[in-house]
Amino acid sequence: MIQRRLTPGHPGTKKYVKKHGTNLVCVRYRYDAEKKIKSKTVEIIVEQSHWEPDGKRIPKNKIMNIRINLNEGYLRELVKAAGGRWDHQNKLWQLPYHEVLSLGLENRLVPVENVSYIRNTNQLKPP
Repeated sequence: MIQRRLTPGHPGTKKYVKKHGTNLVCVRYRYDAEKKIKSKTVEIIVEQSHWEPDGKRIPKNKIMNIRINLNEGYLRELVKAAGGRWDHQNKLWQLPYHEVLSLGLENRLVPVENVSYIRNTNQLKPP
C-alpha cells in the first residue's frame, strides 16, 4: 500500500532531485505489513515528445444518451442489464459509452446538443 507520495523539493526527495534533476516526478513510500517491508520508489521522466489530444475521442466511461423505441422491449432489457438508466425528463436511455459500443448501439446515440435539459419539457429539440 502506498502511504506517502512526495513531490520534488519535499524532505525525503533531496538526493533524488540531485541525481535526476527536473526529470524527477515523485518519490513513493510503500509498506507491506504482511512481509514487513518498506520500499521507496522513484518515478522519473525518461522521454518526452509532442502530443496532440484527439478532440474527437469519446471517453469510455462518458454517459451517453440513446434512443430505444417503445416496441423494443428486449433491447430495453439489454440496456438495463448493462447498467442503463432511464432519463424521464428527456425520454432517453443513458449508458456509459463502452457499454454502447459493446452492445453495438452507436447508431442510436442522440447528440448532447439535441437533448433538452429544460425541466418543464420532455421533448427533444429538433436536429
